[in-house]
Amino acid sequence: MAQGGWRQPRVSMQEHMAIDVSPGPIRPIHLISDYFPHFYPFAEPVHRTPDLPPATASANRSTPQLQHDPEPEADSDDSTALGTLEFTLLFDADNSALHCTAHRAKGLKPPASGSVDTYVKANLLPGASKASQLRTRTVRGTRGPVWEETLTYHGFTCQDAGRKTLRLCVCEDPRLRRRRRAPPLGELRVPLRKLVPNRARSFDICLEKQRLTKRPKSLDTARGMSLYEEEVEAEVAGEERGRILLSLCYSSQRGGLLVGVLRCAHLAPMDANGYSDPFVRLFLHPNSGKKSKYKTSVRRKTLNPEFNEEFFYAGPREELAEKALLVSVWDYDLGTADDFIGGVQLSSQASGERLRHWQECLGRSDRRLELWHPLDGVAPQLGD
Repeated sequence: MAQGGWRQPRVSMQEHMAIDVSPGPIRPIHLISDYFPHFYPFAEPVHRTPDLPPATASANRSTPQLQHDPEPEADSDDSTALGTLEFTLLFDADNSALHCTAHRAKGLKPPASGSVDTYVKANLLPGASKASQLRTRTVRGTRGPVWEETLTYHGFTCQDAGRKTLRLCVCEDPRLRRRRRAPPLGELRVPLRKLVPNRARSFDICLEKQRLTKRPKSLDTARGMSLYEEEVEAEVAGEERGRILLSLCYSSQRGGLLVGVLRCAHLAPMDANGYSDPFVRLFLHPNSGKKSKYKTSVRRKTLNPEFNEEFFYAGPREELAEKALLVSVWDYDLGTADDFIGGVQLSSQASGERLRHWQECLGRSDRRLELWHPLDGVAPQLGD
């Protein structure tokens, strides 16, 4: 021993980590639970030794062991365990409609309660959530529900196909179990620009987790609407107020213009419940008398009303060509002023589809022409 006592040589951290760190041959892991065993409260835990020699393995066969469900050989990811949804899309360009047929779902992941009463909810994005929301019936008590139900979006044009996305959610129906509204079991999104007009396309896509997006500042949050909603896309700049399907026909027998208000689609919600009570006003300008103004009946609590009402404006074709047809959609409010939803003007001063609709109607007699028109957010000026 040296003077002052013997001292153990000091080893640096780098030298310590470099000593005996060779892992040896790498062997595949057959079962991850061998290295992280489970413990059972009513039996002794069984520890498996991987890669036993043949002699040891034969000796262990004679001793009884506890049998339990094997562990999965790979880690499970929630995005791949939510199930799949089979559906078919058809863009009917001739009738301006999008048909979505929900066929069936497979391998749905049950909620914590264990019951699965499911339906399919569809939304067109971007857009108001309830304006484009459709749903199927509820199928009870199965992880592989079969709906075979078609959801139809009216007023769907080629412009919509180029910029909109269809969002499909498989949801649990809480009303049948008297529970609170649960998040969707899974969702998927399909860009509609991939569709070929008048040609059906089938899909079988895995469901994903729900996406939460923040509501834009332009939407009113003071009417009972939450700050975060899953149905609303963040990009809703310049969002449309809805659209209306009008039919025009100049009747040579009656000597006047027949205006049909058929239906509206995807109207903006004006009430606190997320819906509207819409009706349509018609005004032929300039004109005098009560026969220049008409109004449809009110449809309660809907954003996709169907009217199928027709009105008549008498007059020769030359006089009608110098006038303008002002169509406006309103939300009926009892005791207060009605809320303006949107409007459209058809005249010789218009442009695009509105001008073509007006000119073709007055250019040919006894020929009915139906066309969808997007609504403007500015109320038409009804001057004298």
